[in-house]
Amino acid sequence: MKRKRIIYRVRLKAEAVWELLNRLNLTQNELARRIGRSSGFMSQLVNGERFPSAETRQRLMDVLGVTDFDVLFVQERVDV
Repeated sequence: MKRKRIIYRVRLKAEAVWELLNRLNLTQNELARRIGRSSGFMSQLVNGERFPSAETRQRLMDVLGVTDFDVLFVQERVDV
């Protein structure tokens, strides 16, 4: 019997991003520019279509002034 592998994906919490963008008076496009990503990529992150790399997660936290990982991200367990 084949063993299942377990991986964890990190998803961006869209509602937290929108709240922080409003508080900081930033647009999604401006956030994308500040983290060095395209606006299309940022849209995919917010919509849960892509998962941020460790580098992108750190850039998001830095730009949005967040120090607690759990404010912006949630880990999902995936059996593969």
